[in-house]
Amino acid sequence: MVENVESEAPASITAVSPEQVKTIPGINLDDRLRNVPGFSLFRRSSSVVANPTTQGVSLRGIGSSGASRTLVLWDGIPVNDVFGGWVYWTRFAPEELALVEISRGASTSVFGDRAMGGVIHLFSREPEPKRVTARYEAGNRETHDLGAGFSHVLRGGPWALSGAGRAFSTDGYFVVPRDVRGAADRPAGVRFVSGEARADWLGSRDRFFLKADLLAEDRANGTAAQRNSTSLGTLSGRYFRQFGAQSLSVLGFHNRQEFRAVFSALAANRETERVTFRQSVPAEGAGGAGVWSLRRGAWNLHGGGDAFRVEGYSRDYLVPSGLRLGGGTLLQHGVFVQADAAAGPVRLYFGARRQVTGQRQTFFSPSAGIAAGRKRLRARASAYRSFRAPSLNELYREFRVGNAVTLANASLRPETLTGVETGLDWVGESSRVRVTFFRNRLEDLITNVTLRVSANEITRQRQNAAAALNRGVELETLGRWRWLRGEAAYLLADSRFSTGERAPQIPRHQGSLQITAERGGTLMSAGVRSFAMQFEDERNLFRLPGFATAQAVVRRRIRGGLSAVAAVENLLDREFFTGFTPTPLIGAPRLWRVGLRWDGRL
Repeated sequence: MVENVESEAPASITAVSPEQVKTIPGINLDDRLRNVPGFSLFRRSSSVVANPTTQGVSLRGIGSSGASRTLVLWDGIPVNDVFGGWVYWTRFAPEELALVEISRGASTSVFGDRAMGGVIHLFSREPEPKRVTARYEAGNRETHDLGAGFSHVLRGGPWALSGAGRAFSTDGYFVVPRDVRGAADRPAGVRFVSGEARADWLGSRDRFFLKADLLAEDRANGTAAQRNSTSLGTLSGRYFRQFGAQSLSVLGFHNRQEFRAVFSALAANRETERVTFRQSVPAEGAGGAGVWSLRRGAWNLHGGGDAFRVEGYSRDYLVPSGLRLGGGTLLQHGVFVQADAAAGPVRLYFGARRQVTGQRQTFFSPSAGIAAGRKRLRARASAYRSFRAPSLNELYREFRVGNAVTLANASLRPETLTGVETGLDWVGESSRVRVTFFRNRLEDLITNVTLRVSANEITRQRQNAAAALNRGVELETLGRWRWLRGEAAYLLADSRFSTGERAPQIPRHQGSLQITAERGGTLMSAGVRSFAMQFEDERNLFRLPGFATAQAVVRRRIRGGLSAVAAVENLLDREFFTGFTPTPLIGAPRLWRVGLRWDGRL
């Protein structure tokens, strides 16, 4: 399945199997995907302690703020936050996923403006009769992770029911170094509960699912006063029918949510803090799409349309008194067509999209590609033009991180990207090598521009910065030797503004190495991730040194579907910097967990 997907696309696609997800340490899915070259969240952060508004995805260094420039789909349904575009990684139980596909390079000709930097597809496990999963893990810093799932195909019919739930809590860790902590500092931690329930119709020619998922989380943000919480619910469904060489897919979703936060200003010695405002952000979003496909072997044709509407408001209750209100409604819709045709070993791809943004603007996004294969070698190239409209969050919501204040900007214009890439794939029986060269030209990139810097406060505003050039190369290798498997990945991403400064939050070099051994019911995996120096701000005033961390996991099958597992991240307890506010921020120390997992049938 994985190789078929890759052979039918001119872009660089990484497929992460469920076994790979299980062998990479990490509490949430974002930590486990960091081995993929170019995958990162804002400020090198982890969803374990990061503010949700910074959990947008960046691929290949496209994007220098918390807004996501990558679309995340869960069984075809968009899961990016409807108000701000970020991703709540606590919604997904990694063990319940069947496959993760990461497609780098713009995909707006099919998926719209939220896919300017690429698409991440999450696929749930297929329902099985009487399948049950359960796990409990405990670790340092009062970490507890409890999860369960089930699925069953009803007897005598195509109906199937499935569901999963997860409860997690941790006291977390301090996000500022020991030598600058004051009485106001507290560990940053999270407590959340998430769950989903789903009904499937598994017909011979048509399939349908209806799903509801919920999330409630509460976060301590590192000081006595600063906290945030989120409650959200989503109802979604998708219908697919195959009739001969044609197929039709229709999907829709509705989301309601509220984000709440408390912001404060800290004294220079961090001994005291003062609440500045309390924020409430209710939002509601709905969308739908329809895709018709015709497959003729030598050529294929796809066409469709979609629409997305969101309404949300940022309500800031100022202290001691006052109300600041911003927000509104965005309605986007578009139509697209995509075709591919084969001529011997060569396959050509063409795509186009016409999109109406919520700002009374229309964009045209064309794309083209070519792929040619011979035996184990495959060459590919593609070119595209894409865009991203500013979110309601960027237009209307103000926020603070420590003593760094970021202002909203209702006058933001859409970002645009023009890109080309070319690559080679070599696939052997027990090894694989993929190399891709890319060049992206960005115009009107939305980033946080520094307005003022003082000893106690930094003031920034979201603005359309000067043009930026993003270019580089990514390399992925995989090899298997009997019961050993090795994976290595590297990304060079040189992203600079036209004025010469480096784009913030983007390291020039990053890479990973993972070695896994599995034999006789025992699995052992160890890896290293490395990130070069990067800058906190667009002026390149605050430099974040490079760092490397090691992680490991051991799993032993006890009996049947029962296994014991132990995992550790940042094995050497390396302290590394993630940002400046202007106080330096640090990442996760050594975190370990041990527990039991069950995956089998009753």
